[in-house]
Amino acid sequence: MSSEIRDISLAESGEHKINWVRKNCPLLRSLEEDFTKEQPFKGLKVALSVHLEAKTAYLCKVLAAGGAEMYVTGSNPLSTQDDVAAALVAAGLNVFAWYNSTDEEYNHHIRKVLEVGPQIIIDDGGDLVHMLHTEMPELIDGVIGGCEETTTGVIRLKAMAERGDLKFPMVLVNNADCKHLFDNRYGTGQSVWDGINRTTNLIVAGKTVVVAGYGWCGKGVAMRAKALGARVIVTEIDPIKAIEAVMDGYDVMKMNEAAKYGDFFITVTGCNKVITEDAFKVMKEGAILCNAGHFDCEIDMAYLKANASDIAEERNNIMGYTVFGRRIYVLGEGRLVNLACGDGHPAEIMDMSFAIQALSAKYLATHKGSINSKLIDVPKEVDNEVAVRKLSFLGKYVDVLTAEQEAYLNS
Repeated sequence: MSSEIRDISLAESGEHKINWVRKNCPLLRSLEEDFTKEQPFKGLKVALSVHLEAKTAYLCKVLAAGGAEMYVTGSNPLSTQDDVAAALVAAGLNVFAWYNSTDEEYNHHIRKVLEVGPQIIIDDGGDLVHMLHTEMPELIDGVIGGCEETTTGVIRLKAMAERGDLKFPMVLVNNADCKHLFDNRYGTGQSVWDGINRTTNLIVAGKTVVVAGYGWCGKGVAMRAKALGARVIVTEIDPIKAIEAVMDGYDVMKMNEAAKYGDFFITVTGCNKVITEDAFKVMKEGAILCNAGHFDCEIDMAYLKANASDIAEERNNIMGYTVFGRRIYVLGEGRLVNLACGDGHPAEIMDMSFAIQALSAKYLATHKGSINSKLIDVPKEVDNEVAVRKLSFLGKYVDVLTAEQEAYLNS
């Protein structure tokens, strides 16, 4: 099957990026060795839609080392790196993606990786699963199951399952401790500010940052903002998370009140229309808005585009909009700022998340036909295996209960 990418001549640049990731991902290196010997995916087609940059590319190569026939696309038009896509094609994988694709091109690429009839799905945000169920139901019987990487995708899967629409098992990778406790908190926390800082080249210290949403991702973004010297305001709909934010040292307000004070706004909710006209009306001159949720609907971009008296690119990945007599700025078109404006999470963080992905895919392959539930938590033994391996690579070790201690705790 032929691939669809921008330029195969970029492969050498992409391979350098993947090699750097490989050097800094000892967990995935160890799984690559195991999979090469075990071949858990031999004879299986794997369709993958994850942000197509170097860490994802190395995950694809690890799965291919285990015998998988890989069909790869991106999960966001602005996070695909064309040189990385070229490197995967040069390595013999099937890739359908390019940077800044239109909605039509993006959906075409999703369709291309599905029409081969995959047995395992690896999704980030739920677009593969959605298209299979709505446009290609005839392929569903051939699917063993899939893995979902992110919070937004898990929300979509739970809604499908509640309606009785989900037709095959999905492992909720995002809910694993070794994923959300580290990827969502430390990975998002660092990579969001990497993207903001490299794009704006502005100081954070002494400014006010409004973080919309105080889940694990919001916690990480707020923590890093505080460390950079900012005053942090959190907006929330969950009163328990709001109390948690207060006790972590942050102010808590409704968005339309916080909008009066913010210099930087970061949405991390997984919902839509979090920042809308009412907030735009009271924002400061020069306020900077960005999104760290999966889809580009948290900032009401449609309102800005329709109502701004002037729109202009101020700097690469920064658009300026004049509304209500003031200029506000949006980074990365309101898409995921850490990938639209940066390189995504640090390699060592994705090493853990993608190790969970790889082992969850192996779990599906080795339990074919014996899984009855549609929504599956990552098995505890998988979570623990990743944690133990990670600790050993860090040169850290934990105590083990004695028989007497186990008896005491179980008495």
